[in-house]
Amino acid sequence: MSEKIFSKDELAKFDGQQGQPAYVAIDGTVYDVSGVDAWAGGKHHGNLAGQELTSVIDEKSPHGRKVLAKLPVVGKYEA
Repeated sequence: MSEKIFSKDELAKFDGQQGQPAYVAIDGTVYDVSGVDAWAGGKHHGNLAGQELTSVIDEKSPHGRKVLAKLPVVGKYEA
């Protein structure tokens, strides 16, 4: 099975709203944050699912990238 490639527009559909899963892209990888309570409703500390958030996790997140290892990978991001 080939890996799913997400464009910016495709990723935006997965915003955690109206029954959609919540996905975020970090450094070219798309992660499913739907099962993370802190991402309920597709929002987490002012950040929205369905977006590329590399700079946010690297520059503003207190936990950094260590949380990514626990998340399911759903594809690759290509802007």
